[in-house]
Amino acid sequence: MQQHYRYQKPRWMRDLLRFLPLKSQFVLSGNVRDLQASEISPDIVTPLPFNQALHNTLREAGYQHIIVFNPLNGFAPMVPPGDDPTPTQKLLGQLGLNVVEGRVSGGIDLLSSMLERLIELPGEPVALIVDFASCLINHRDNLSPVEHNLFTRALVLSHQARARPCGEQRQAFFNTVLWVVEKEGDLPDWFLINNPRIRHIPVAKPDRIARRALAPALLRSLSGQSEDATMQEKNAQDFVDETEGLLLLDMNAIAQLARIEGVSQERISDAVRRYKVGITEDPWLKIEKDKIRNAGTIIQKRVKGQTHAVTHMLDIIKRAVTGVGGGKQGGRPRGVVFLAGPTGVGKTELAKTVTQLLFGDESAYIRFDMSEFSAEHADQRLVGAPPGYIGYNVGGELTNAIREKPFSVVLFDEIEKAHPRLMDKFLQIIDDGVLTSGRGDRVYFSEALIIFTSNLGIYRLDNSGERVANVRPEEPFETVQKNVKAEIERHFKLVLNRPELLNRIGENIIVFDFIRPEVAEQIFSQMVENTLEGLTKLDLTITISETALHALRQLCLADLSNGGRGIRNHLEAHLVNPLSRVLFDIDAQPGDSYQITGLLTGESTQLVLTKQESSF
Repeated sequence: MQQHYRYQKPRWMRDLLRFLPLKSQFVLSGNVRDLQASEISPDIVTPLPFNQALHNTLREAGYQHIIVFNPLNGFAPMVPPGDDPTPTQKLLGQLGLNVVEGRVSGGIDLLSSMLERLIELPGEPVALIVDFASCLINHRDNLSPVEHNLFTRALVLSHQARARPCGEQRQAFFNTVLWVVEKEGDLPDWFLINNPRIRHIPVAKPDRIARRALAPALLRSLSGQSEDATMQEKNAQDFVDETEGLLLLDMNAIAQLARIEGVSQERISDAVRRYKVGITEDPWLKIEKDKIRNAGTIIQKRVKGQTHAVTHMLDIIKRAVTGVGGGKQGGRPRGVVFLAGPTGVGKTELAKTVTQLLFGDESAYIRFDMSEFSAEHADQRLVGAPPGYIGYNVGGELTNAIREKPFSVVLFDEIEKAHPRLMDKFLQIIDDGVLTSGRGDRVYFSEALIIFTSNLGIYRLDNSGERVANVRPEEPFETVQKNVKAEIERHFKLVLNRPELLNRIGENIIVFDFIRPEVAEQIFSQMVENTLEGLTKLDLTITISETALHALRQLCLADLSNGGRGIRNHLEAHLVNPLSRVLFDIDAQPGDSYQITGLLTGESTQLVLTKQESSF
């Protein structure tokens, strides 16, 4: 069923209309450079500049003359298009101002001297909009004499001003001054705080109601408009969902971009994506689906054993590519995965392989070692220092990286080592798909695949506070999976006090199994093969006898507690290092061929190397 959305004035408009008869001056701050959804006739809503919307509100309240002042252009009458500005120009003349070509040039001195004359002016009610009032002072806590005089005079006049009845309804009107600033704190505290004659009105960013009211008018100008009312409603809802957190100015720019690039109403999501990340091409659409279909075999060559993890990861990738289940709001990341399990079982390797699979280059992933972000203010490294702090202009490591490469795999390695304050940033990324950098820039994660890795759940604290094993290699995988997930849940709920982060990840927690002996054999064989094949680049041929290979296997697979990484470490100690040592000592030359026929163990492993005679 089609919903009918009735226009509702923004709250700042309603508050202004309510307090105009009660207060002599106003400070409007916040989203004052954005467009405002305004009803110009019944059921017709259009975006208007803030000052125009403010002008219309004052006219609606009954103000006959509206003057706008800004530090660059001075004073000028503000009238609706097509209206005669002459009466307000004459009013400026009555105030002693020299009107040239419809406006009065003037700075802060003239504004200060004119305030008293304007506030005490009899006759029809007048409103003065002081735009860009933040620019009137250099340092709020160290005012110059001219700046101090302006706001002292404004403060005194706010108390001296008297409302008077005007018009047929004999309503009470002040000659009102409205200061338009970016932040409430841009003006001196002593001018605004605890002043009962001045009202501060915050101008909020557009909510869903405002965006929904404006969406049909913006979509109407695009091609491909459907005659079906249900489809029109769906397109409008998609536009509203995709622009969560954006300004009306952004929505208007997206509609303009869509018109320029010929994007139809049904594809408005494409225009939103292009506007957010600044890239026309969508690499996700260029991913070869046959490569994803056959990815299981490719991944298993690099990640041994973990069949369940590979299958689950591929399901998430397929969802990311197709867009199925992306959530109601399209700004969320393409996918979020939490890889848990013992060390050295292939978690990071799977992330690299997925990156290679998606973007053709495993180095395209963005990796953050969270052990480097354990300090209290580590979040500033990710998003950048706030204004006034060292490094403010540099930006954050994460926000800079995503701005440069919005289509990427982002790996947060060993998340349990990060400071708990960073969990709020992760929650923003997962929930909204956006972070605001220290410089105030919005950075979007809507095209990224987010991967967390963790060793949580492998150990736990017993009743005496001792760290003990929570899972063991001899336990079946079902038990390992159950115990690891239970410990992860306990850690997020009781230690981090962030159960909501775990809820957002949902069923995408993938637990890796221990490296079982049969899988360890596969890893060992592949590592040996890769090591010996690598020597062919040096024009050396090295083989290994069955006896030596068996002895090497016994050494490398004796302890599987550190998984594949432990096997690699043993291989370096018992093959790579001894082989490089003996090849150096015998001064092996390109073209030589050797066989490893034995291993001698002691303080350090020694290889028995036999030179093979060439068959030519």
